[in-house]
Amino acid sequence: MENKTRRLRDYAAIYFKGMAMGAADVVPGVSGGTIALIAGIYEELIGSIAAIKPQLWQLWKKQGFAALWRTINGNFLCALLAGIVSAIFLLAGIIKYLLLQQPVIIWAFFFGLVASSIWFLYRSIAHWDAKKIMTAAIACIAALIIVYLPPAAAADISLAYLFFCAMLAICAMILPGISGSFILVLLGTYEFVIGAVHDKNLTVIAVFIGGACIGLLSFAQILKYLFAHYHDITLAALTGFIIGSLVKIQPWAHMPAEAGWFMQSIVPLFFIALGAGAVLTLEYLGKRYR
Repeated sequence: MENKTRRLRDYAAIYFKGMAMGAADVVPGVSGGTIALIAGIYEELIGSIAAIKPQLWQLWKKQGFAALWRTINGNFLCALLAGIVSAIFLLAGIIKYLLLQQPVIIWAFFFGLVASSIWFLYRSIAHWDAKKIMTAAIACIAALIIVYLPPAAAADISLAYLFFCAMLAICAMILPGISGSFILVLLGTYEFVIGAVHDKNLTVIAVFIGGACIGLLSFAQILKYLFAHYHDITLAALTGFIIGSLVKIQPWAHMPAEAGWFMQSIVPLFFIALGAGAVLTLEYLGKRYR
């Protein structure tokens, strides 16, 4: 967790980073955690979430709400969460439409975004030795195994099962390289959840948020420990996860059989370049407005 003196424009930048995370989380195969890493807020996010513990109740009683708010980095979390929620509600319908009607364009954009983030992670590790390379390779293989798991059939989905799925998905959602949305696809609940968000089904949304909160608070403690004690090894593993996940989101898998040369080459390459440009923009914002 980091407490910093921030101005209004800094929180506006955090809000838009949250929107980028939310937009990514809607797409199966793209991780909002990857966006947080690129934007330079990942470790602060994990530390802030990990600070939310039962002991905060005692802190509130003894020192007041202001002390609690500072401890959890509340301004940062609120600005980021507002951006994530805004993007999910505003963009869920648009992204769902694009996935159905223009899959090559949206997959190419996110492929460029995720692929170019590998270089960002690579540079974040000062020295790559055999141990880190092996860690990245194992993580890459693990991601490939997850990617090629057959999706579960969507059956009657109970609220208890949805709660469990939300716990798993949120862990993946904050883990760069593994998409929370893709985990929902594997568990057979992705279309159900997206439909609930689009239709404003408050019961389903509330159950999902409850499961996500429990999973998030638990998993953040693990990630905080890993970053504190095994920082570069953890980054190497995340790099491997992202490399392995690229297979899932490459745009040519969604190419129509009748597509011509222009659609098969120029269009995807153009949107891949746009995705890479988005990474450069996010990295710039990450350095300027932390």
